Amino acid sequence: MTSEKNRQTPAYGASGGPQTRHMPAFGEREGGRFGARLHAAMAARGALCVGIDPHPALLVAWGLPADATGLASFALSTVDAIGDVVAVLKPQSAFFEAYGARGVAVLERTVAAARQAGALVVLDAKRGDIGSTMAAYAAAYLTDGSPLAADAVTLSPYLGFESLRPALDAAAASGRGVFVLARTSNPDGAAVQDAVHSGRTVAQSIVDNAAAENAGSRPLGDVGVVVGATAPHGLDLTRLNGPVLAPGLGAQGATAADLRAMFGTGPAVLPSTSRDVLRHGPDPAALRRAVYAVRAQLATD
Repeated sequence: MTSEKNRQTPAYGASGGPQTRHMPAFGEREGGRFGARLHAAMAARGALCVGIDPHPALLVAWGLPADATGLASFALSTVDAIGDVVAVLKPQSAFFEAYGARGVAVLERTVAAARQAGALVVLDAKRGDIGSTMAAYAAAYLTDGSPLAADAVTLSPYLGFESLRPALDAAAASGRGVFVLARTSNPDGAAVQDAVHSGRTVAQSIVDNAAAENAGSRPLGDVGVVVGATAPHGLDLTRLNGPVLAPGLGAQGATAADLRAMFGTGPAVLPSTSRDVLRHGPDPAALRRAVYAVRAQLATD
């Protein structure tokens, strides 16, 4: 079998179309800390994250049963089709957990397969708690040897940013990263995230705390924030020195032009899409073409 390090896989030119070139396995942590590996992956494969969100309706649309067997076929087929041409894959943990122990086992296999394909894996779990419970989440998602350990995990800071300290420390110790929810695009989020405390919004305080964690890191810090791409965010991201995960591209309504208008050219923005790619399955070639099409739009719009 050809090793991933020697694999020749399609990359992207300025037009977003495929080119053949050596593509390193960015999930291999000997390549550096998460921020550095993400920076390299985005430069080589384009700034795009594809969510693996196995909605029951999508399983049915693919002609699969809405059970753990169908889940495995969906998730692993997606990784096989596009894992070597996207910078980041983002499995949504809840859709796997819905099938109990068998679903979690599929999630473990999906994380392993995606990293073997050379993509970085952001596990979309949105965990948030305090003390020993947060430490247990950190052990599950950010610690060497855990079957669920990804390159990064999404976290909720709304028990206080410092409640995330066990995860921040675990990520720093293992060369992994985190994405902290800052300004989400769901309408109900504004009641908390836009609230003003000590002269700044709660969302801005999350960004500022992340920026403090990233101070001095080059080329990019390991603590990112999640900022929805479908509504104005009102945040100052200039000092973040970390990645911005921007969900909402495609089916949720955001366009490449919207991304440019909201984020400009300053922060390292990682747009995320799911249904706009996954709806083209189960044909592997169609899934890859969908990735190329999104990349072309992001490169030229």
